[in-house]
Amino acid sequence: MSAAQPSFLTRLCKHRFGPVALLVAVIVVIAFLTRAALLLYSAGDVDWTGLSLPGIFLIGLFYDLVMSSYFIIPLVLYLWLVPDKLYRQRWQRFLLYGLMTILCFILVFNIAGEWFFWEEFSSRYNFIAVNYLVYTNEVIGNIRESYPLNGIITGVAILTLIIVFLLRKKLKLSMIMPLRFGKRTLWALGLLLLPVISFLTVNHDFRQFSNNRYNNELAGDGIYELFAAFRNNQLDYHTFYQTIPDREAFTTLRHLLQTPDSRFISDGAHSYTRQITDSMPELHLNVILISIESMSAKYLGVYGNTQGITPNLDTLARHSLLFTRFYANGTRTVRGLEALSLSVPPTPGQSIVKRPDNEGLFTLGSVFAQKGYVSKFIYGGYGYFDNMNYFFGHSGYQIADRQAISDAGIKIHYENIWGVADEDLFTLVLKEAGDAHQQGRPFFFHVMTTSNHRPYTYPEGRIDIPSHTGREGAVKYTDYAIGQFIKEAKGQPWFGNTVFVITADHCASSAGKTDLPVDRYHIPLLIYAPKHIRPRTINKLMSQIDVPPSILGLLHFSYQSKFYGYNIFTIPDSMTRAFIGTYQNLGYIHDSTLVILKPEKQVEVYYPDFKTGANRPAPYNKRLVRQAISYYQTASDAFDKQYDKDMKQVAK
Repeated sequence: MSAAQPSFLTRLCKHRFGPVALLVAVIVVIAFLTRAALLLYSAGDVDWTGLSLPGIFLIGLFYDLVMSSYFIIPLVLYLWLVPDKLYRQRWQRFLLYGLMTILCFILVFNIAGEWFFWEEFSSRYNFIAVNYLVYTNEVIGNIRESYPLNGIITGVAILTLIIVFLLRKKLKLSMIMPLRFGKRTLWALGLLLLPVISFLTVNHDFRQFSNNRYNNELAGDGIYELFAAFRNNQLDYHTFYQTIPDREAFTTLRHLLQTPDSRFISDGAHSYTRQITDSMPELHLNVILISIESMSAKYLGVYGNTQGITPNLDTLARHSLLFTRFYANGTRTVRGLEALSLSVPPTPGQSIVKRPDNEGLFTLGSVFAQKGYVSKFIYGGYGYFDNMNYFFGHSGYQIADRQAISDAGIKIHYENIWGVADEDLFTLVLKEAGDAHQQGRPFFFHVMTTSNHRPYTYPEGRIDIPSHTGREGAVKYTDYAIGQFIKEAKGQPWFGNTVFVITADHCASSAGKTDLPVDRYHIPLLIYAPKHIRPRTINKLMSQIDVPPSILGLLHFSYQSKFYGYNIFTIPDSMTRAFIGTYQNLGYIHDSTLVILKPEKQVEVYYPDFKTGANRPAPYNKRLVRQAISYYQTASDAFDKQYDKDMKQVAK
């Protein structure tokens, strides 16, 4: 009788490149389990109807295999280049085991990474993850403070060793059969051609098979999405989005920006600089603009919250201008800072705060500086993060960050990787205000907080929610710190001549079932100046980019403006609009309609539900689409092409 034939798996493993097949199998199994776990975690948000489930897993398998084509490159190079005689040496197996251990460790560790990223952002890796890779100190510190990192690494290491142990005999089989260099080269080139083909033919838009955002995210592969986000971190508007002729876009923009108190200083085809003229005498009041980290409107009682976690802000709101329909530009701190300083829509790709050649831009701080103010950006962390110090320091602001707190000898009651506790930040603000007042100069401070951020830690004993227990505690602590700050400010000689503007950089979470859920961009805005501003509620639709011109309008400033925002106090309801976006999807809200501009020159039109975030398909509206394109196209061109140097400082 003839001997039993070896199984296909055995024959495959005996091939020199058999370890590649084993690695791909590991990738597919781990990716399947990760996808299934995330699916169960988000079961209530996923669309389970029709072919949704097969779509998630079949498209997911496709992306897993595409990712595999990149991931196997180190192993392919090793198996190709090690001489046959050397590869078959007994000790060589330990090098093979070692390489496989490293690759499997990355795959297993990625399970934890994807889980925590999904928990935070309800998304596969995206441009946020790419940005985090740049600032490893803060990110690793945040992970260490938020999660049991030592236990996670230990668990990952144990699971990795188990996988490699189970594969060890199959891996050894690849050392039995010789394979000459010429044949190895053919195999290697064939395998190395796969990532080239993937790079040229596959993009992450293939996973957009559903109207449900969660389904599309689950159909992706985390490691591939990280690669795709890195590749697409900068997006040229004209390449990826629907356009209209530049002259038409700027003509439309000039029409949209024309207000009763403004006149254009040039008839140039690409110019939108206006002279803003106010008939009232200028009020050189101090302004403190506080942008709270990740503060959704839904956390405040005045917006309907019943948890009682913002008692100070709720009390302050009753004595302030309270804006009920105020929307953030984006989902990241730099987008909020961009909107509150530059007053521009959220152009695609990286925020302008982080782009090269962003010096000397026209900002809210530069207007105040030209008026003789001490204009400062004050931050509780180290401002090199997200390029904040460079951006603000080169566009009209002085800088006071975490280092200034130490230099001033201010007692730090608590700090984590992101910065000092908000109460210590506000102590610095009080000092800076006192110094400016002693100099006899008005001041404008843009203050950026940090405490309302994972790991949600703060000094004990301040509130009735223990530190490090969740978002609600961090919200309540930030509210406490602002309450204490206002209380102390009332005792200062400059308080009566100060306007306090309190808002947020973005919401706590922007993820929803739709691409741009409007409710996840709803943030608070209140303006408090008891000696100068009568309390009332304003229900106009308002964008984050409207804050700079509205502040200047309250002070009756006359100035040359390059802002895209409106003075909300002088425009009719029919002109109001808002901008919301991610680094890829650009939203424009007007006339109860949401226009979304997407890469691949796609345009979608919806009726948004402002309470639930659901988007109901709407008829194509040529007028609104043209307006949306005009805003985003000209804003991108104003920075990228520097038409008429429009986004740069106004010449005196």
